[in-house]
Amino acid sequence: MRISDHIHSNEYPASYYAATCNDTAGFSALSGDETFDVCIIGGGFSGVATALHLSERGFKVCVVEQNKIGWGATGRNGGHIIGGYAYSMWENKSKIDSFGEAGTKALWDMSIECVDIIKNWVEKYNIDCDLEFGFIDVAMKKSELEWLKKSADTLADRNYPYETKILNKEELSDYVVSDQYIGGRTNDGWGQAHVLNLVLGEARAAEKLGATIYEHAEVSDIIHGARPRVVTKTGTITADFVVVTGNGYLGNLVPKLASRVLPAGSYIIATEPLSDEQIAATAPKGWPTCDQRWALDYFRVTNDKRLLFGGMATYSGRHPKNIKAVLEPKLHKVFPILKDVKIDYEWGGYMGIGLNRIPMLGRLSDNVYFATGYGGHGVAPTHMSAKLISEAIAGQAERYDIVASVKHMPFPGGRHLMQPAYAVGMAYYKLRDAIGW
Repeated sequence: MRISDHIHSNEYPASYYAATCNDTAGFSALSGDETFDVCIIGGGFSGVATALHLSERGFKVCVVEQNKIGWGATGRNGGHIIGGYAYSMWENKSKIDSFGEAGTKALWDMSIECVDIIKNWVEKYNIDCDLEFGFIDVAMKKSELEWLKKSADTLADRNYPYETKILNKEELSDYVVSDQYIGGRTNDGWGQAHVLNLVLGEARAAEKLGATIYEHAEVSDIIHGARPRVVTKTGTITADFVVVTGNGYLGNLVPKLASRVLPAGSYIIATEPLSDEQIAATAPKGWPTCDQRWALDYFRVTNDKRLLFGGMATYSGRHPKNIKAVLEPKLHKVFPILKDVKIDYEWGGYMGIGLNRIPMLGRLSDNVYFATGYGGHGVAPTHMSAKLISEAIAGQAERYDIVASVKHMPFPGGRHLMQPAYAVGMAYYKLRDAIGW
């Protein structure tokens, strides 16, 4: 979907990630007709990771991206590497029971494996992306802290392989110094990365294994058949399999997905580099941090000592005219000590949200797969979805079938009414946040 507004152009946004990107060489342009084993639509984490998984298996693969690799949500997000799913199903017995014992175990294992994929690839392919581990969830009220305790117990009961700790307010000050929070939960198995450098590093790794990456190749049609064809303005690709990604930027290319994935706006600011004293007085360990509200704040300290802070989402299709003006007061509420710190970058983009906030995997036809709808929680789960699709294409569909069995209903009102309807629903939850309900 071609987008042109004040936060989108054909190039990268004016973000911290784009300004500190370590690979600016770009990739090929598609010209003419080509043939591959697999054609992947979309150059974000889902698409690039699928290309790398399949390239490791020896498939002849291409990626077609309408703008630049990592241009969408992949290169615009907060950089938090979080396992699991956007919807925490583990405390929901009826949801768990619906998958059966074997299915539940597989889903649990995959919720951990998704982070391990990133960790292993960064080491294997020597990807320079500031990968670090350590994460903290913070609570603003007693009920939230109780939920974090319950979730920590669930992790322990399921033999989660990484350390987690529940912190009271005094203990929390070793990690986050703010009057807004009363406690938290650490997780040594989650972390952070420079996400644009991560996806570019994965794309280069796939390229070295034989994959072809095409940029500025907008797809206008998918022609299904025994050997489906992907049509762009500058060429056509024929393949044995097609994989459709794109998340909140897929547009109307696939009507079935357009009515099930809501493009929701998300926005971030980045400060100038902080002094060691400022970091010690705000986020001493620099760990990525999220609160527990529906309309949550999240932040982390980058490798060059900037604070990245996000705390706004829009569901109406309209972007704020001035992102800094909206987010800076939120930053100052959490960290008043930073009220005189300069904001160097502001940017935003779309994430893709489904009704049940569980990633959507499936087939549009026997040889056309899709992966989308990560609900703002996609850096790690995209890598797992990519692995499942690569397994299915290679003839090992057992794990893929478990995730693909999850039903995803269209939004009420379809493509045209889902944004205003969802905006009304989220306004209700934002009100709950505001009154502490």
